[in-house]
Amino acid sequence: MEGYKVLITTSGIGSRLGELTDLTNKCLIRVSNKPAISHIVESYPKTTNFVISLGHFGSHVKQYLELTYPENNFQFVEIDNYKGKGSSLGYSIYSCKEYLNEPFIFHASDTIIENYTPEKPSYNYVIGGYKENSSHYCTLNFEKEYLTKINKKGEFNFDKSYVGICGIYDHDLFFENLNKLLDNKNTELSDVNVINLMLSTKKFKVKEITESCWFDVGNVYELNKTKKYFTCEYDILDKKDESIFFVNDYVIKFFSDEVICKNRVNRTQVLNDVVPKIVGHTKNFYKYKKVDGNLFSESVTPKTFVTFINWLKGELWGKKDQIQNKNFIDFYKTKTEKRILQYLGDTIDKEEIINGLKVPSINDILNKIDFDIISNGIGTNYHGDLILDNVIETENGFKLIDWRQDFQGDIEIGDLYYDLAKLNHNLILNHNILSKKLYKIEDNYEKKYDVLCSSNLMECQEILFEFAKQNNLDCKKIKIITSLIWINMSPLHEYPLNKFLFTFGKYKLYKELI
Repeated sequence: MEGYKVLITTSGIGSRLGELTDLTNKCLIRVSNKPAISHIVESYPKTTNFVISLGHFGSHVKQYLELTYPENNFQFVEIDNYKGKGSSLGYSIYSCKEYLNEPFIFHASDTIIENYTPEKPSYNYVIGGYKENSSHYCTLNFEKEYLTKINKKGEFNFDKSYVGICGIYDHDLFFENLNKLLDNKNTELSDVNVINLMLSTKKFKVKEITESCWFDVGNVYELNKTKKYFTCEYDILDKKDESIFFVNDYVIKFFSDEVICKNRVNRTQVLNDVVPKIVGHTKNFYKYKKVDGNLFSESVTPKTFVTFINWLKGELWGKKDQIQNKNFIDFYKTKTEKRILQYLGDTIDKEEIINGLKVPSINDILNKIDFDIISNGIGTNYHGDLILDNVIETENGFKLIDWRQDFQGDIEIGDLYYDLAKLNHNLILNHNILSKKLYKIEDNYEKKYDVLCSSNLMECQEILFEFAKQNNLDCKKIKIITSLIWINMSPLHEYPLNKFLFTFGKYKLYKELI
């Protein structure tokens, strides 16, 4: 629809979401299969002209939208002052004035409306809805269908909560009044203040929606409620520094670290056909076509696992001349020591009884490891995070996804033993087990740590070690590295999983060394 303009302000820092916005913009937080801003963009016609204000990690927002929606119309506006003194939502809106010289819709970047498209403004309107906890929202008072006032947060007497979407037909007057209010240096200035000022001369209709189609992602409580409603079809462990999205038959990966993203992209030239072809990338994102097939973690059987392990030998590990005695000491020893410090903090790990076994402190256990032997690996092409959740079983074989960006800085050669150990780890502790918390922690004097294991995956583990023996590989070394992987994972997760990974890894490691 020609002239359909929508303003989405993404410039704010998202302070109500805490650490979730430390490394990216709040509109890129995943809700179901895709980030919040995708829910907004896709709720409007494809011909919509979007005006996007950029501030806090604005580059991430711009990269994502251009990569994901190359056929949509976006006008990006850099906001010079989006935090601190003099900044406000009102200032961000006014900074976009040049591109809003006609009726437009303002749509807050933390508001998702399901199965509802705000109409092109042929009159002024605001959208109201119901929220159980209205204290987080500005609220509306109206008579019949016309707005009388928008209240600040915390008002007791109101008719509906303000959704955060309005249609501005009288755009010239809107910006004229906004300009007057900016002179007052109001740091909390927003669309609400301007609309209240306009009510003396202009009418605003109130359009009501039901609770079921209004979702807020602007604070942690409402975000969690929204995520429960928009369930994701994939089992994904959220991370602060990276995300994965599924949009329009494409997979889009985000990394806050540009080097990681660059190396991931470059590694596809080494991995070739064992991974999907990347069809687009930016500094922080890459995109590939969704692979048709089954997630191997859901379809694996001992028979198909045999096929898979032989496929790996021929298609992945056999692609490079193997280099014996490559030194990976920094990867195994130094990284483990850093992760242990990260997990323990000021705590001192001591000797303890775990599953009936007297287990020394983690430092005493590490001193028993001959890291010269562990770090003398077999250099080959590698995946780097070889778990069944990162394998797609296709009609013609397999595709590997979510590959590691480098191995000790090398994008071409890594340690075969690490791939084998990651696979072994996943046959014991996989996403399904961890997400359903099918592990046991009993912290009495004698600690008991155990995990529910699938008999199907235990058969696959037997096949893995039989493969290792047939190829003259050290099974004990695989098990030691597996335990190191669990210890290294521990500081990357929250309680109680972090404690389970550390203690279980420590216990298993010691058992392999005695």
